[in-house]
Amino acid sequence: MNQEQFDKVKNGNGFIAALDQSGGSTPKALAAYGIPEDSYTGEDEMFDLVHNMRTRIITSPAFNPDQILGAILFEATMDREIHGKYTADYLADQGIVPFLKVDRGLDEQANGVQLMKPIHDLDETLRRANDRNIFGTKMRSVIHEANDNGIKAVVDQQFDIGKRIIEAGLVPIIEPEVNIHSEEKEKSEDILKEEIQKHLDELSEDQNVMLKLTIPTNADQYKQLIDHPRVVRVVALSGGYPRDKANSKLKENDGLIASFSRALVDDLNVDQSDEEFNQTLQNAVDSIYNASVNKK
Repeated sequence: MNQEQFDKVKNGNGFIAALDQSGGSTPKALAAYGIPEDSYTGEDEMFDLVHNMRTRIITSPAFNPDQILGAILFEATMDREIHGKYTADYLADQGIVPFLKVDRGLDEQANGVQLMKPIHDLDETLRRANDRNIFGTKMRSVIHEANDNGIKAVVDQQFDIGKRIIEAGLVPIIEPEVNIHSEEKEKSEDILKEEIQKHLDELSEDQNVMLKLTIPTNADQYKQLIDHPRVVRVVALSGGYPRDKANSKLKENDGLIASFSRALVDDLNVDQSDEEFNQTLQNAVDSIYNASVNKK
């Protein structure tokens, strides 16, 4: 593990950018960027276009290490290059810590939750991640209802896979998202906190994780998890909240920093001039950084 990167993620001021839209979400991301689905043919062209978009973001002066601690990448992005370097190496050379999305999507809903689909090639993916100088990983489940058995299954699965990731020398970001539209969001967060706490308390001193959680209904709901000695950092997903609302809610939570995706890039457009693009991205970066650093 790169100790300098570990220290930056644990102690640095800033947030983590989520640039990990996968095959299913890429068409929506491109459409929001001004590239409609009927303007390209096939996955290869689609991923070329989204890599161009990500390259434009990553190479923008607004995407700077003074405000951005790390970036989460999609697997195809890990294997592509920016200015002659693999993406993770380019980011690291800029002082930004690279992470990799390793899940393969969500199973059908059962017991009020969606577990991750099996990750049959996890060991090979982790080997390749190490070859590409990736620091950590991210994997997402979703909680829709306050179902004790369902939430327990989500957290059990996340930590079981997380321990395999730790064994490979990487830091896992465990992401049990709570649906912001759930009528049982607050109750789900109470159950989730208890289940995560149990697993954290069972980790050994050489097992460290990160958590990526929905911004909670009750401010400082996760402060105990943020302060846990086995937790490197707790980051928040925007979860579909508009940026202003996500930032406002984030500010209420001491020690919680952003890891936004759509809320970071929503206003960017392929037809913007470089000046317009960079200024638009800088405005987003500034607002998310301020919400992550300047608390109540």
